[in-house]
Amino acid sequence: MRRVDLAEHQRTAFPGLTAATARALQATGAVHVSGAVGTGDIVLQAHSVVGAVPAGTGEDAVELHIRPKIGVSRLLWMLGHARNQSGWREDEVQVGTDTGLVAAMATMFVTRCRRALTGGILHGYREIEETLPTLRGRLREADQMRARPGVPLPLEVRYDDYSIDIPENRVLRTAATRLLAIDGLAPTARMALTRIVRDLADAALLPPGPPPPTISETRLNRRYGPALHLAQIILRRSSLEDAPGASSSSGFLFDMNRVYEDWLSQALMSALDAIGGQARRQQALALDDDGRVAMQTDISWWSGTDCLAVIDAKYKRLQPSGPRPEDVYQVLAYCTALGIRHGHLVYAAGTPTPAIVVRNAGVHIHSHVVPLTDPPDRILATIDDIAGKIAASASTPISRYLAALSDESE
Repeated sequence: MRRVDLAEHQRTAFPGLTAATARALQATGAVHVSGAVGTGDIVLQAHSVVGAVPAGTGEDAVELHIRPKIGVSRLLWMLGHARNQSGWREDEVQVGTDTGLVAAMATMFVTRCRRALTGGILHGYREIEETLPTLRGRLREADQMRARPGVPLPLEVRYDDYSIDIPENRVLRTAATRLLAIDGLAPTARMALTRIVRDLADAALLPPGPPPPTISETRLNRRYGPALHLAQIILRRSSLEDAPGASSSSGFLFDMNRVYEDWLSQALMSALDAIGGQARRQQALALDDDGRVAMQTDISWWSGTDCLAVIDAKYKRLQPSGPRPEDVYQVLAYCTALGIRHGHLVYAAGTPTPAIVVRNAGVHIHSHVVPLTDPPDRILATIDDIAGKIAASASTPISRYLAALSDESE
C-alpha cells in the first residue's frame, strides 16, 4: 500500500494517483483534492485534521498520514491534559520528531498496558442470563414459564460470573484492536499489541460508534488508570464516522480545532475557577429576543446569574494587524447577547495586539496568544496570566455601565 505523507495545512502535488484514489482521498474529509485527475499530478491540500487513514481499495489503495504542525509530542500532551490535568506528564510523550502520531500512540499505549497488566489481569463479577441443562445461580421463574410452561428442562437461570469480561478490559482490548487496524506500525509495537489482544481475548470488543464506557477509578482498578486514560483518547478519536457524509473507515484522525478547544477550555476554566466565580463551557444562548438566532460560546465566566466574560478559542495565528473581522463579529455577538462589555479571543500562535473598542457599543474585544511551541510549564503559566487579565477586565452588565455613564453626566 502506498503511503502519502503531508503536514497539517500543507499543499503538495503527488504523481501517479488514480482518479479512484483521488475520489477516495476526497471522501475522507481530511484533504481537499484538486488537479487534472488522470493527466497530471494530483494536488492534496491538508486541513486541520491530523493522523492516519486508509483510502481506496485494491491496487489503488493508499494510506494518508498527516503530521500535526505543533509536533506529535505536544499534541499527545494536549490530548492527555484535556482529559486529566493531574494524570499526564510531559515526559511520557517524548517522541522523535519523525515519529508518526499513530506510532507514538501505539508505543505509549503498549508501555502503559504492560504496567497495568504486570500485576495480573483484573477480574470482576458480571450478571449472566442463560439457558442451561442444570441449575446455576437463580432460576428465572417468569422467563421459564414463558419459554416452556410445564417442561422442566432446560432452565432459564441467572448467575454471577467471575471473569475478565469487564469494562476495563473491554476498553483496553478494543483500543489495541483499533491501533492494529492501522498500517505502518513498527513490528515490535504490532507484536506487543497482538499480545495484549490475545491476553484479553475473553473480554468483549466494544461496538464502533458509541463512546466508550465511563469507568470510575477504584482501589482495585487504580493501576489500570494510565492505560485506560490513553485508551479512552484512542477510542474517542475524531474518526471518519464522526464526519457527516464521510465514508466509514478505520481512520485514526484528530481535528486540531477540536483538540485545541477542548484543551484550552479545560486549562482556562481551571485557572478561572481558581480565581473565583464559575467557568462554563458550551453555554447556549440566543442573539435575538425570539430565540431564533442560536449561538454557543466556547467558554464563559459567571458570578451567579451575571456573566463576567466570554472567551472564544481560535486554532489559528493572530496576525500583526489584529483579529480577523469575522472573529471580532463572533465575540461581539456573544457580548451583545450576554450584555457584557468585554470579550476575549485566545489564539494558538502570533503576538497579542491591543484591544479593539467597538464604536457606539462600549464593548472591548481582547486578543491573547498561547504559544503551543513553548514548554508545557510555560504554556500553563501563560494560561494563568490570561486568566488574570480576563479577571482584571471582568465585565459588569452593559445596562449598569450605561447607567453609570448617565449618573456621571448628571
